[in-house]
Amino acid sequence: MEPWLIAILAVSATVLALFLLWLFLIAPRARQKAVAPFCRPYAHRGLWGGEIPENSLTAFRRAAEEGFGIELDVQLSADGEVMVFHDYTLDRVCGVRGKVAEHTAEELTHIPLNGVENECIPTFKQVLETVGGRVPLLIELKGESGNTALVPKVLEILKSYGGEWCMESFNPLLLRAVKKQAPRAVIGLLSTDLIKEKRKGNKVLNFALSALWLTFLCRPAFHAWDGHHPDRLALKVGIKWFGAASFVYTVRDRVEYERYIAAGTYPIFEGFLPPKK
Repeated sequence: MEPWLIAILAVSATVLALFLLWLFLIAPRARQKAVAPFCRPYAHRGLWGGEIPENSLTAFRRAAEEGFGIELDVQLSADGEVMVFHDYTLDRVCGVRGKVAEHTAEELTHIPLNGVENECIPTFKQVLETVGGRVPLLIELKGESGNTALVPKVLEILKSYGGEWCMESFNPLLLRAVKKQAPRAVIGLLSTDLIKEKRKGNKVLNFALSALWLTFLCRPAFHAWDGHHPDRLALKVGIKWFGAASFVYTVRDRVEYERYIAAGTYPIFEGFLPPKK
């Protein structure tokens, strides 16, 4: 065999191997039957606005009454209670210094949201009681490290809950823990372009997360992606080729909302009340 032909074959084999490796890394696991009940719009942190704070019991109650699925965020307090709160720090929403993880549940449940005295940081248990299984929940697991202590705490609480729920996270290690502890749970990988967003942290890890190279760790049933960055190749392949369900955040415009619905992508919305279908 001619040397030039051997060289071409070697290069072709290398390219093919790299392509197959890339597919292995970014491939989700489509579970159409399992994810079908969750393919709908979600009120981002409840139906909040005006005097109603985000991630508040009133916001969740209002969303349930209107019939919209609810997206919410969970993380642990200092004493291991599952709390519903988005930011890791308290300053933006509560005007208080410190992190959620530095306060006990007792302390957190007495901190007002946006200065509204009768709306304090709720526990996950309180939220479940408020929603009462009326609408599906899209639960975001918060966490930026390899610590997965949040997962068994959340799953234990959900054991006695009769409503429908699925989980999502930016952290594939948290989702991997969910798969191990609750194999039938529907999970989704949250993502954005961390490089374009100029997020702090390890640049290599940020690139790998943005490029969805760590998808293999959890094999999600759906992608929940940042609407500002829709053109990532791995995201398109995961949805179009592998059939992962598609959720988009955060939608703040009615026209955009309807466009996503028409395209078969489910909006996580805020700032307006969509028409009921």
